[in-house]
Amino acid sequence: MSVFAALQKRKTTREISATPLPLQLLSNLLWAAYGVNRKIGPFGIAGRTAASASNSQEIDLYVALSEGVYVYDAVNNLLVPTMAGDFRVDALTPGQRGIDAKAPVQLIYVVDVHRLTHTAGFQEPGLQDPEVQKSYYFVDTGLIAGNVYLFAAAQGLAAWFHNCDKTGLAQQLGLRAEQRVLFAQSIGYPEKE
Repeated sequence: MSVFAALQKRKTTREISATPLPLQLLSNLLWAAYGVNRKIGPFGIAGRTAASASNSQEIDLYVALSEGVYVYDAVNNLLVPTMAGDFRVDALTPGQRGIDAKAPVQLIYVVDVHRLTHTAGFQEPGLQDPEVQKSYYFVDTGLIAGNVYLFAAAQGLAAWFHNCDKTGLAQQLGLRAEQRVLFAQSIGYPEKE
């Protein structure tokens, strides 16, 4: 499918089937979202399919599946297990849980502020200002989420970018003080009507 066709089909779909995604489709989704598309990018660091401030690559993709939560290791294109158990519902806020608790994949966007402020790339003076940091990591998250939406449209998948239980997830994931949960995105096959 062309980029133009994918853009024409891009939409938010909250009604997502519980049917699991095949592993190859999940792998392709993660690569399209934030995978390494060139070994040497800006500042000598691998380049990604989504831009980031000074190539800091400060966003981590946590992937909640029925069997556990993983972190996407883009350099090696694999999932690193972080905890066992089904935490997909926790990627939703309490008011949303009835809407989409079945989605087979919940992406959880986590920023590592330390990586942003200590990037090997160009050190902008503003990167030490928390408000400037927010503007960068929110934009960088949006770029990744946009890639997910385009991939979903091209593959006939449903996708929904949404808020989540940030505090609860941060505690459950055992995040460091420099890490913050930002948003989540549900992905799967569209529910049959």
